[in-house]
Amino acid sequence: MRRILLSFCTLTLIACAVVSCSDYETYGDKKDKERAAISKFIADSAITVITEEQFKEQNYTTNATKGNNQFVYITNSGVYMQIVRKGCGKPLQEKERADLLIRFFELSLFDSTIIYNDIRPYDPDVMSITRAGSTYTASFTEGVMKDSYGESVPSGWLVPFNYINVGRPRTADDEISKVKLIVPHTQGHTIASSYVYPYYYEITFERKTDLQD
Repeated sequence: MRRILLSFCTLTLIACAVVSCSDYETYGDKKDKERAAISKFIADSAITVITEEQFKEQNYTTNATKGNNQFVYITNSGVYMQIVRKGCGKPLQEKERADLLIRFFELSLFDSTIIYNDIRPYDPDVMSITRAGSTYTASFTEGVMKDSYGESVPSGWLVPFNYINVGRPRTADDEISKVKLIVPHTQGHTIASSYVYPYYYEITFERKTDLQD
């Protein structure tokens, strides 16, 4: 009886181990799921992906007019980017620090969780950013992103700054910069990097204080 009980316990442990192994998801498995989620979002959104070479040929612009939905794939970051509006003002200058007003929409490509502040015009997030060559460092100083994920700005959010202006509208024709991004977990916030989640963003950047004020 003892032998039968021992054999039964052994088989139970083996079965549990097999189930645990089959349920275990490797980092590679998670990355495969991430790539699949990004590909599905691109297909469902009728996005046309262009190369960095084509992006350069188009004078670093993406076609976002009606019937077109171009995103450029940035190889070294894995970020997909659409520049909806380059924006008024000038690019951030070398060794310059600026405070920017941020309005954004965030969508998890896995579970469709949404976070946003783009319908609250008088309550934007604030981001402090500094340029050193082609490198940008930034932190959230107040707002929804800071409350949700901490001060660290996702690296993917910094990709557009090599191509956009950061200013404040001074005439009726001036517009602030706007981008759309698909950000993989390696370029995302703490939740993205921890769980290997990709996110989609729509973001506007506006200088908090006009240099000419």
